Amino acid sequence: MSPPPPPLGRGRRRASHAFDAALDDAELAAARTALAQGRWQTARSLLSRTGDDWDRRGHRVTVLAQEPYCAPWTRDWLLAEPDSADAAVLLAHAKVRRALRGKEKPVRARESCHTAAALAPADPTPWLGLLLLESALGAEEEVRRHFAEVRARYADHHHAHHLMVARLAEHRTGSGPDPLHEVYDFANAAAEHAPADSPLAILPVVAHAERYRVLAGAGHEQRDAATSGHWTGRRARQVMRAAFDWWLEWEQEGHPRRLIDLNYLAHAKVCEGRGAEAAALFHRIGEHATPTPWSYPDLDPYPAFRAARDTALGTA
Repeated sequence: MSPPPPPLGRGRRRASHAFDAALDDAELAAARTALAQGRWQTARSLLSRTGDDWDRRGHRVTVLAQEPYCAPWTRDWLLAEPDSADAAVLLAHAKVRRALRGKEKPVRARESCHTAAALAPADPTPWLGLLLLESALGAEEEVRRHFAEVRARYADHHHAHHLMVARLAEHRTGSGPDPLHEVYDFANAAAEHAPADSPLAILPVVAHAERYRVLAGAGHEQRDAATSGHWTGRRARQVMRAAFDWWLEWEQEGHPRRLIDLNYLAHAKVCEGRGAEAAALFHRIGEHATPTPWSYPDLDPYPAFRAARDTALGTA
């Protein structure tokens, strides 16, 4: 599977390890394999069962859309079921991925997203596709507008909030470290207003990592995260402690993107020098590493993950 180019200025170094965007979703992995073989009916059944679990639907659609032959096989699905909202949104996301790789005109991807949105007015997933596209290619006004459209349909959308944090972190790159940067306010407000069991509680940690990516890339922070003061200040310690304490009490282990958050939190604990807490997170993560934030600011992510994990677990 060829991943899309990293958006928002993230490092483009080719990873030496194939990360699995499906994470621990075995049903999704099976549907992706079937789709690669032209058996779109498995993806059809998967998305039908997913229903209006919007975070799960968004996760499954975005992962299926990364399959290189998703677009032609999904067109076959639409020929069989022209009114299928599931097929329309999957095709829209496939076109977004192609546009991000320079293989599709962005205007066609946008048109497909709007077509899918018209078929399923309550579904935030077509707007997530537009947000993915505009986060990489669009103007600020469009990014904010599409984020608002997602939130109007599902206020606590996990993936959409991550995209906004990554985009906001790049504001005022030249200003250097700023504890009052808007990305922190955005993440803190989202975490405070989310339900008690929402993984958006981890969003302030994500914001801290994304801001580090930007600052280190611009030369305002050391490129060795473990020795950067970005992770050891008072505010950073408060954010990391609150997020880790929340995770210890969290009982909703079924969230489809929770392993992304756990990778961010483990990375933060490694950078903070809290090896025991990082070890607890690595045990939960297992082999489900994610390229971000281990690639920050410009690292080969899998060796960085393995080195951090082995050190925390005492197996180096």
